[in-house]
Formats: sequence, C-alpha cells, structure tokens
Amino acid sequence: MTWREVFGHDEPYPEQADGIDTAVETADDGGFTVVEGACGTGKTMLALTAGIDRVRDPDSPYERVVVLTSVKQQLRQFEDDLRTVNANLPDDWRPVSGLTLVGKSDVCPYSRERVAGVDDSNVYERCEGLRERTRNLASESGPTTASALAGEARRAQTGLADTGSGGPSYLETAGEPTPYLPELPEHGDTEFCPFYAQFLDDLPEDGEPVEAVPFDFEDAGLLEPSDLVSLSAGFGTCPHSTMGAVLPHVEVVLGNYYHAFDPTTVATFTGSLVDETTFLVCDEAHMLEPRVRDLVSSGVGDRSLRDAENEVTRVIQPVEFDEAGRETQGSTADADLVKGELKKSDVTLRELKETREFLRDLREELDRRVTAHLDREMPDWRADLTRLDDAEIPLREPEEPAVDEISEWAEEVGYDGGTWVRAETVGAVVGRILNSAEEDDKRRAAPGVGRVLGEWYRCDHERYFRELELERTWDEMEPPDSWRRAYNARLALYNCVPSDAIGDRLAEFGGGVLMSATLAPMDIFRTVSGLDALAESGRPVEERTYGLTFPAENRASFAVDAPKFTYANRGSPDEQNPTRQAYAAAVSEVAESPGNVLVGMPSYGEAEWMAGVLRGIVDKPVLLDESSDDGATESLKAEFFGGEAKVLVTSLRGTLTEGVDYRGDRLSAAVVCGVPLVNTSSPRTKAVKTAYDRAFDGSGFETALTVPAVRKARQAIGRVIRGGDEVGVRVFVDARYARESWNGVREYFPDYEREEFQPVSPDMLGFGLERFWSER
Repeated sequence: MTWREVFGHDEPYPEQADGIDTAVETADDGGFTVVEGACGTGKTMLALTAGIDRVRDPDSPYERVVVLTSVKQQLRQFEDDLRTVNANLPDDWRPVSGLTLVGKSDVCPYSRERVAGVDDSNVYERCEGLRERTRNLASESGPTTASALAGEARRAQTGLADTGSGGPSYLETAGEPTPYLPELPEHGDTEFCPFYAQFLDDLPEDGEPVEAVPFDFEDAGLLEPSDLVSLSAGFGTCPHSTMGAVLPHVEVVLGNYYHAFDPTTVATFTGSLVDETTFLVCDEAHMLEPRVRDLVSSGVGDRSLRDAENEVTRVIQPVEFDEAGRETQGSTADADLVKGELKKSDVTLRELKETREFLRDLREELDRRVTAHLDREMPDWRADLTRLDDAEIPLREPEEPAVDEISEWAEEVGYDGGTWVRAETVGAVVGRILNSAEEDDKRRAAPGVGRVLGEWYRCDHERYFRELELERTWDEMEPPDSWRRAYNARLALYNCVPSDAIGDRLAEFGGGVLMSATLAPMDIFRTVSGLDALAESGRPVEERTYGLTFPAENRASFAVDAPKFTYANRGSPDEQNPTRQAYAAAVSEVAESPGNVLVGMPSYGEAEWMAGVLRGIVDKPVLLDESSDDGATESLKAEFFGGEAKVLVTSLRGTLTEGVDYRGDRLSAAVVCGVPLVNTSSPRTKAVKTAYDRAFDGSGFETALTVPAVRKARQAIGRVIRGGDEVGVRVFVDARYARESWNGVREYFPDYEREEFQPVSPDMLGFGLERFWSER
C-alpha cells in the first residue's frame, strides 16, 4: 500500500506529493511537518492523505487522525475532502470512518427542538443535572432500573398516542422520530433523560462503551452531526454519549482547538484522543498561539465569587444547625451528607469557614480597588453609570514582572498559599455535596472558582499577568450608585507566553502536520508554538513552504510606498492631513476595479472613516462592517456577494478578512491599509511584550505584535486568488510593506511574496492598475 491509494484525486500537485512524503516520513519518526502553503496548494488533502495513510498502514502505530481548525469553513473543507477520499478508494477497501465533533446544543434532541425547557442557553446545565438524576435513579433500585426508566418513557409515548388526540405525540429531530414525548418524563417526582437512560442500559457491564452504540459506524464513512443525531435518537439513545463512545474508534476526528488544548475539555471528553497513536493535523496554525493562549488563561468574576460564597454557606449551615440542635434553614443539604463528604475528602468544617471568609474578603478587596480606580479616572462616575466603558486595572507594572497586588494583599491580611490552594479542594467538595442534595440544574460556581484561585497562587509572575477586567453589563438588581450595576469585574490570570502549554500538548501526540497559508517567519512560528523545544527533545520538525501555483499573469500585486499609517502620521479621523489624503486616493483607485473590492483597515474606527470617504468618491455601493454579532456579519456577507459590484470596508482584526470564502467572482481586489498592530497601550499587551522579551532574547515587539499583525494583513490579501482561473489585484498600502527599513515588515513575508509585491510609488499605482485591467 502507498499513500497514492488514499489520495482523493487522480494526480497530486508536485507540492502535495512532496508534502505528503515529508509528513509520512516525519510522522514515522515521531515528528511534525510545518507547511506554509498558499491557496491552491491542496493542504487539506495533503494532511488527510498523510494521516490516513499512516492509520491504514498495519505497521504504523497510528490509530486515528485528529484534525483541529479554528474556522468552520475549513472544517467543511476537511469534510468534503474526506468524502472525496472515500469516493475514490479502491473497490475492495472499506470507507474511512470519520466524525465531526460538536457541542451538546447541536446534538441534544430537546435542545435542537427547543422543547422541555431546554435550549442553547441552558443545555449544558440541564444535561448535567438530568444525567446525574438518571444515574442516581438507575443506581437506587438495582441494575435493571436504566432499562425500566427508558421503558417508562416509551410506554408514556405509546399511551398518549393511543388516546387518539390527533397526530403523533413523539419527539422528532434530524428528520427522525424518537420513541419519547417532547416533554421530559418523571420517575416519581424526579425528572430524568430517557435518551441517557437508554444509553446506560445499553452499556455492557465490563465492556467498552462503544459496544453500546446501536448502529454500524465503521462502514458509514463520515458521520456528520445530523447523521449522529438521527441514528442515535431514532434508537432512543443519547447522541452526545454516543459521540463520546464512538470518538476513540473512528479513523478521522474533526474538531476545534479546544478539543485538544482546553484542559477541561480534554479531561472530561476528548482525553482518549490525546496520545501517541494520534496523527494530529493543526489547520490555520497561525492562530494556534492566540487561541491556545485564551484556552490556558483563566479568570473568575465577582458574581462567581459571590455565588461560590453562597454555595459554601449552604454546605456549612446544616452542620452548624445540627451541632446547635436546631432545624436546618436555607439549605437542602443534610448534615449527615455533608459530614460524610467532608470525612471522605479530608476537609474540615474550619477549612470550609476559612474559605468562605477568604471569598468574602476577596470580594471586598475587589470592590475597594474598582471603586478607587473609578474615583481616580472619573470622579463623578456615580452620576451616570451608562458612561462607563470596558477597562483594565493592572495588578502590577506590566513591564516589570513582580508579585501582583492581590497576592500581596492576601498575605498581609493572613491568607497564605495554603488558603489559595485549599479553595480548590473545598470548591470541588462543595460542588459534589450540592449536586447530590439539590435537584436544580445549575452549574456550581465553587469548583471553578476554587480551581482558578489555586492556579492564581501556583502560576509564576513572569509569564503570567494578573489584572482586573471590567466588562460592561447591566444589572438592575444592584444599587444605582454601585459599579456592580454597570460592570462585572473579573480577576484575570493571563498566560502571556503559551509556548510551553502548546509544546507540552503537541508532545503527547505521535506526530502530524501544522499548516496555514501564513506562518512566515518560520523560525518565529517554531519558537512561539513550542516546536523548537520539541525538536530539542529529539522529535524531528520539518518545514515546507509552497507559493501560489496559479498563473502569475492572472494577478497584480503592489506594495505602495505611502507614508506609514500610524497615529503619529495620520492623526484622528477628523483631520484631513496628507497621510489620510494619500490613503484615500490609493484605496479609491483600487476600489474602481471591476467587481467586488475588500478594504482592510487597522481598526473599526478607521474602517468607518474610510467608508465615509469612499462613499463620496467611488461609483459603487460601499458597505461598512462594524463590530457586531454573527448574524449581522452573515447578513453583510450575503449583501456583498449578491447583485452588483460593491466595496466592503472592514477591520483587519475582524472576521471578514480571514477564513471567509471569496472564491469565484466574489472578490476581484483587496487592499490593506497599515499594519494592524493591537493597542500597544493596553496593560495586557505591554505584559505580553515584556514576557516575550524575557523569553525570546528581547524580541518581544517583533514576536508578540509585529508578526501576528503581518499575518492578519496577509490573510486579508489571500482572499483574492482562490482558484486557477481567478483574476484579481492585491495591494498593501504603507511604506513598511514597501521598504527594507528599520521598522519595515517585508522581512516577514516568505520569499515568493517579497518577489511578487514589488514596491510602487503612490502616483504609479493607478497606472499599474489600469494596465492590468486593460489586459484582462
């Protein structure tokens, strides 16, 4: 067998063949291949072919391929390519089994149909509560109870249908009828989930959970979420539990970064995928560092601290009242239950009380600091809370690693490291007690709060930055002169340098491919993704860079030597200085290109300015993308793609310049203005830069800020040419793209882009555009 029998097309591109050979050989040695490939390289098929080849080779240790991507559109591309692979396998081969991972809201029959009081907003809490009660019922009356529960629910549906009340009474989802009513059944006075009861009943006593799956998935090819739901729910069993049972046994698993890098998700659901028998594919790998940074950072809000304090109190009260010979009030927990759990957990009542006191004092200290900050920044803030904006309150100097002020406060008032760490154990115990004693479907605050407080103490102060985040909300239940009416304050623990977390997790996999269209410079990507550390440990890391394979005559690429688009040069949008005039002129010339034109600006504020300018110049409708929800963004895309040619102006830090399909005639030109650096005055940004300076030999600004900004710009430009017959124009406007100066960014382009994006002066851009379009 060779990988060509797996490859889904007649003949690979030369770049694909080279990439597949490299990935197979490197994975055999337990290593990773890093691929930067421009659009048209066929990266998706490259990675799938290499991984499936290793899985299907009987001499290979690999048992599955796990694909991670941060973009839903790319997930669809992997699904399509897996179908293509299966459609072209040799006749005597069984299909490659595959599964797309989704959340509970996508597969829970009740949530999908918005019945039984379950929807997207509460499906996780409701599911956990129903599962807990179903397990408890199944364990109370012997091993047949799960079967009896499912049977009760089936009989209830049948009985109602027999009444002749008109039409079927069963719940239907994914086009398939289920054997149950749309309402949740009850056993006695206790609600339970019949789908989960059926899954429990099907579980073999000593066998694998996969044996409880009531349908064949090994020969089914790709199992999409709708397939999983219809097959599972039609049998009356839980689709989400079925997904978990199938998960370790399919050959290709498609998911998101959090399925491999979020500690909680790995611990509770996807841990079976993270081992040396998995061939890992990280798509859109330029997003690996920022996405994992978010996943391995943590925090706890003021309201969660309040809820955790209340939960601890509800556990303490039964014991206090029992010892005083009084009837318990304010808690459903039984004193004997609490005492039993405390004994098993080696947690004392005194430790519970100390943790409660710590939580209360922590909230008071947080209140003091937020109030002092607002009094300092806006002394009359109480007069109108609607004027308050999101804010950061650093707990140390961002550029000087040191112990944070909250930790210092805790030590001064007598809370040592044991208090912080003990909160984690106490929180877990409190959660278990309340889950046993209270039947409300609530996610307990105490376990999460305790976990964050433990991390707050354990994490170092050089790579982690601690601050208070003030997020604008509105809560009418809070006093009108309290900041809590306008804000939820959050203790944030931010992982500035996630390379260790990324590298450590990558090391748990057998090998694989990390790929994107924008990874350059490779040496920086290897550093921030932990691959260099992996290589130092003896795991091979191979690099491949493939440029555009489409006809060069179909595209024109310009780097316009205009004044740098920095605040110092451009001023505010109200000013009409020479820098702004130069950018308005350059963008308007590109916008006159035939067809749709995408304009990327460094921020939404600058996008608004440019859209206003173009509406007075360009003879096309000009659309403005504003920071908004997914629904508004999808509506804007549909408007842009439909009808006459238009100009769409957006922020380079938004969602329309990355991962969006502009294939075909959807886009004929893209122009990027400026280098989209994040706000360098933010305390968090300063802390990240400082941490990178210390971790990577003083290259913090380059590594943490400049390179990610250039990747954003390159992603936007890459939207134009998506196929061999497509024609388009790509323009960078800013001297930093055009010159090899001290703060230029051309050095961060791969060689093939530096060659294509030749510098031009602003007055020559119009000539170049006119010549290109006149020849089309």
